[in-house]
Amino acid sequence: MIQAAIARYKRMRTERFLRQTYQYQYAFVGMGQHSLTNLYPVLHYLGVPLKYICVTSERKAKLIERKYPSVKATTSLDEILKDKAIKGVFVSASPSAHFSIASQVLRSGKSLFIEKPPCQTLEELDTLIALQQQYGIPEHSSPTRSLSPVAMVGLQKRYAPAVQLLKQRLRKEHLINYDLHYLTGAYPEGDAMLDLYIHPLDLVCYLFGQPKIFAYRQVDVSTPLSLRRGDGGEASYILMLQHPHIVGTLELSTEYTWTTAEESLKVCTRSGAYSLSQMEELTFSSKSSSLLGVPVEKIHPRRKTVEYLYTRNNFAPILSNNQVYSQGYFNEISAFVASVEDRTANVLLTSLQSVRDTYQLLSNIKNK
Repeated sequence: MIQAAIARYKRMRTERFLRQTYQYQYAFVGMGQHSLTNLYPVLHYLGVPLKYICVTSERKAKLIERKYPSVKATTSLDEILKDKAIKGVFVSASPSAHFSIASQVLRSGKSLFIEKPPCQTLEELDTLIALQQQYGIPEHSSPTRSLSPVAMVGLQKRYAPAVQLLKQRLRKEHLINYDLHYLTGAYPEGDAMLDLYIHPLDLVCYLFGQPKIFAYRQVDVSTPLSLRRGDGGEASYILMLQHPHIVGTLELSTEYTWTTAEESLKVCTRSGAYSLSQMEELTFSSKSSSLLGVPVEKIHPRRKTVEYLYTRNNFAPILSNNQVYSQGYFNEISAFVASVEDRTANVLLTSLQSVRDTYQLLSNIKNK
C-alpha cells in the first residue's frame, strides 16, 4: 500500500515536470563563465526553447553551433531583435555593454532579463525604466493601450529560499539592528562596487527598505593616501545605514581571500537574532526572558538553543540542494520565463523599478 502510494507520487511529480512546456522562443546574449555555470544549466533543465546565442566573435559562434546544433549562433543582435518569434532575451555580457544592449532589447518590445549590473548609473536605470514603458507591445484588444514587456535584473539573492524565508519572518518582528559582512579577495577585473558590492547593498534594500547613509568610511589600500579618489577599484567600505525601521552596519571588502570568502548577515530583533550565512543556512536564536529587568540566563543558566530555519543538504544531490537553487538562480529564471509566458500574476522581485533604491544607494556612496 505504502509502496504504491510512493510510486504514484513519483509518477505524478515526473508528469507534472514533463507537462511544463513553453509556447515562445528565447535568445541569449553572451557566453561567459558565469552564464555557462549558473544560467545555461537552468535553461536546459527547464527546457526553455533557446533559438539564438549572440556573441561578439565569429570563431566562438562556430564553436557554439558545433557544440549546440539546435541553437543558431550569431554576432548580430539586430537579427535577434527583428525575429518576431523571439519573445524574451537573456543578457549576460560585459557589464559595460549591458546598458546599450538592454536599451536595444526594450526598444524592440521584447522582454528582457539583464544580468547585474543592468547599467552603470541611476540616470541610466531611469532611462531603461522609461524605455520599458515607452516601447510596450500594443494589446490586440486595444491598439491604443500598451502592455510593457517584462524586464528584470539578475540580482538572484532576492530569489534565494533562505532570503525569502527571512523576509517573511522579519515582517512579524520588531527590528533593532543588523550586521552584514561581504568579504572577498582582490577583484582586478572590474568595478567591485557594481560587480560585487551591488549584491549585499541590494539585499539590505530589499529586506529593510530605502536606506540613508548614517556613517561612511572608505579605505583604498591600492594607492597612496594622497592619490585616493574613491572611484571604484580595490577598496574596503564600512557603512552604517538608516532604514525606516532598523539601522545596520556593513563591511564590504576585497582585502580578504576568495578561498574563504564570507557573506553573512545577522539581524537582531526584540525576540531574538537571525543569522544568514552564504545563502546556505538561516538560523534563529531566541532571547532569554528577564525578571525585573535581570536576564533569567544569569540567574539560571540554560543551554542555548538554535532553530535551523533553512539549511542546504549537501548529502542528497537533488535540485533543491543544488547551489544554483539555493543561491536563487533557478527561481529567478523560472520567474522571468513564467512572466513572459503569462503564467503567473506574481510581481517580479527584481523589476527595473524595484532596484532603484539600490542604485540610489550606489550613487550616494560614489558621491561621498
